[in-house]
Amino acid sequence: MLFVLLSFGIGIFLTIWGGKLLSLGGSAWYLLAGLAYLIIAVGYFTRSQYALPLAVITFLLTLVWALYEVQLSYWGLIPRLVVPALMLMLALWLAAAMPVARVRLANWSATVIFIALLATLVSAFYPHGGIHNGIVKAASDNSATQAAKSDNWEFFGRDASGTRFAPYTDITPENVHKLKVAWTYHTGRRLTGPAIGVDENTPLQIGDTLYSCTPLNVVTAIDADTGKARWRFDPHAQTAEHVTCRGVGYYDVQSDDTLSAEEKASPALQQCPQRIMVSTVDARLLALNAKTGELCDDFGDHGSVDLKQGMGDTENSKRYHPTSTPVIMGHIAVLGGWVRDIVHGEPSGVVRAFDVRDGKVVWAWDVGKPENITDPEKGRVYTLETPNVWTIPGFDKELNLVYLPTGNGPPDYWGGDRNEAKEKYGSAVVAVDASTGKTKWVFQTVYHDIWDYDLPSQPVLFHMKNEQGGDVPVLIQTTKTGQIYVLDRRTGKPVTRVEELPVAHQGAEGEHLSATQPFSTGMPQLGVEPLSEKSMWGVTPFDQLMCRIDFKESTYLGMYTPPSEKPYIEWPSLLGGMNWGGITIDERTGTLFVNDMRMPLRMSLVRKEEMAKYKVSTDEVPGFMGTVRPQVAGPYGGVRIDILQSALGVPCNTPPFGTMSAIDLNSRQLLWQVPMGSVEDTGPLGMKTHLHIPLGMPTLGGPTSTASGLVFFAGTQDNYLRALDSASGKELWRARLPVGAVAAPLVYKSPKTGKEYVLISAGGASHSPDVGDDIIAYALEE
Repeated sequence: MLFVLLSFGIGIFLTIWGGKLLSLGGSAWYLLAGLAYLIIAVGYFTRSQYALPLAVITFLLTLVWALYEVQLSYWGLIPRLVVPALMLMLALWLAAAMPVARVRLANWSATVIFIALLATLVSAFYPHGGIHNGIVKAASDNSATQAAKSDNWEFFGRDASGTRFAPYTDITPENVHKLKVAWTYHTGRRLTGPAIGVDENTPLQIGDTLYSCTPLNVVTAIDADTGKARWRFDPHAQTAEHVTCRGVGYYDVQSDDTLSAEEKASPALQQCPQRIMVSTVDARLLALNAKTGELCDDFGDHGSVDLKQGMGDTENSKRYHPTSTPVIMGHIAVLGGWVRDIVHGEPSGVVRAFDVRDGKVVWAWDVGKPENITDPEKGRVYTLETPNVWTIPGFDKELNLVYLPTGNGPPDYWGGDRNEAKEKYGSAVVAVDASTGKTKWVFQTVYHDIWDYDLPSQPVLFHMKNEQGGDVPVLIQTTKTGQIYVLDRRTGKPVTRVEELPVAHQGAEGEHLSATQPFSTGMPQLGVEPLSEKSMWGVTPFDQLMCRIDFKESTYLGMYTPPSEKPYIEWPSLLGGMNWGGITIDERTGTLFVNDMRMPLRMSLVRKEEMAKYKVSTDEVPGFMGTVRPQVAGPYGGVRIDILQSALGVPCNTPPFGTMSAIDLNSRQLLWQVPMGSVEDTGPLGMKTHLHIPLGMPTLGGPTSTASGLVFFAGTQDNYLRALDSASGKELWRARLPVGAVAAPLVYKSPKTGKEYVLISAGGASHSPDVGDDIIAYALEE
């Protein structure tokens, strides 16, 4: 009777919802299968001799349909075949109660299915969905690298190029399994209450001292060998939204070749010769003595500059504050900022350069008023709601250029009344003169961006061959759209092929969209395979069916589907693609490593008169689920943003949901791609599965590569720091962390002991309830 009820329940569900899917123009299989299970239920209830044959035929036809839809895709077959196989197994085992001649054959067949299902379960604990087109070629031992010129990790990406490449070889693929915890430091960050933020910090390493910051900008100097704090500075910063600190900047007057000997000998610089520059979430820029942690009194107002000056109404930093590391160029610190992007009149997106000695503005990049090259006159402000730079700029000392990766001018999702500055500079890489802030060139990655595809990561500087074989200084920019742009950093011209391809451009009321967009077709495009009804996924056929219905009820016209009042699908989404963690490049082999996430969004514009029907929230993912985010522009008052996921809280697209890829910059080919992260610390309905199934989960943070052939990464949804073989992507080692981590690993060598360390800030995966305050260093066991 239980089997009859189960078959009947499955039949009812598939028939009702399968009928709806068919009415939307979707697959007929669910309706037909539902009817078949209803007949099977009746047959077993009446003990019909035709019931078991019908169950067998139903499964065989299901098998044919599944193979037609997804071929031999492991994760694609799971929701299509596991439940039907279970039902057939039960039907066969119940043959003894039915008028069936070959009961023994039925029992043996059921046992075979049971073994196959068991093998399928075991197989889930191994990676699937990877790509292996080749391996990374070994570098010659005498390969020169930019990173080898310094033993300090002085910038967010180690050096000014941003390659995040550690030129060390003590920890190798052969001995990485011997890594053990060397020390742990607890930052003491607040772990409960509102606006605690996310720990995205990669510390700097200067000699035998590390400099870290918490989400609320508490800066600590840590002994690199013992993990003991040398000093700690708390700025008592607080804000309501987007609370994070990705790193600090470092200035040393002795290595500054932009100042004269007389300038270096000034009493103020002699009193505070090495400085830690940190921006705070309440919009201040601070200069700390790197030796003592005390404020440098000659900088700004006794060590502090108010960044809110001239920015417009920031609501006490709620609508504007920096979230990324100040970039130090000689005696100048360049800093952009995060802007909330909700309404007209948001704070300015201006980028400013400050003199690290006294805190005065050296120049300001204000695209609305190019003449505003320093502080605006008292009572005036920089141009409001201009494209901002919330991530980390790049810097080329030889060319004396700063590279600014911009966002789109607010509001995000409707731009019918955007001005010329927003249209020209939004979602672009902009090169400006490092001395004056004057624009040198602009390369736009998205035209009229109404998808929130702002550039999320630091431009990385490297050298590549052009098509004629000439050596070109390039800038590599990753994007939320899965595109990787390679530009000549002298001119902004593409080095690899970029094509203008047609896209849907029938926009919402009052919009005017571009008929084409620039696609980087000369480089691998990651996670951009078009969605379809067939690509909708689920843990079971039931949630997969509901995902297929959601897809058919939505507008999806490929990448750059125009926002509309009807639900539309954004893929890749504003979450990425690639995000702020950026890339690492093995400078010996010219191999780029990058992680991504693959989570489509289901969105819709909400008219002003309809806003009262919804709960309004400015929360970020996943807090915005089921709410409307204010976006006051034109006829619209907001945008509804939901992850395209099933009722189980599982994304509707087929796994993996996050990967790590290796790209050969010489051939410009994808070498390998592997799923990153397991469901061990998450799962359906938000419940932890405690199963290390490497599905490939959404990733944040960034990877770090080493000269020994390793890639370290921690930005998954499970609580692990991993080491991959850079040649093949194979996981060689993983260490369980107390909580997750989204920061990029730091790899450094102690000048005191010569020991190589791998360090991670483990403060919790993004938006996870599990939060910590650990900085953990690993070293080879002695």
